[in-house]
Amino acid sequence: QVQLVESGGGLVQPGGSLTLSCATSGFTLDYYAIGWVRQVPGKEREGVACISLSDGGTYYENSVKGRFSFSRGDAKNTWYLQMNSLKPEDTAVYYCALALSSYCLGDYDYWGQGTQVTVSS
Repeated sequence: QVQLVESGGGLVQPGGSLTLSCATSGFTLDYYAIGWVRQVPGKEREGVACISLSDGGTYYENSVKGRFSFSRGDAKNTWYLQMNSLKPEDTAVYYCALALSSYCLGDYDYWGQGTQVTVSS
């Protein structure tokens, strides 16, 4: 079965950096979309970044462009979200998610358990 396991969250001061990891397993798809979605209690989920293995595109939510970088590791089943210049408004639970449709359309089929990121002084 498809599994997504996030790690790397924590507490960081404003202006600091964190790297989130997403380890995937349980599937042999060549084409899919994988993304990071964050959620603050009481608010809608927000897509942060997404990579489509079908069109080769990497997409970012406007507020994180230039600060976050989403990439695939050398071990092809691991993905990284490098977050720089973090702001208090980046505080949220970050989820790794996978879409079988293979395009970054915002609809995901599988989700990880989430990792908390807190940006505070």
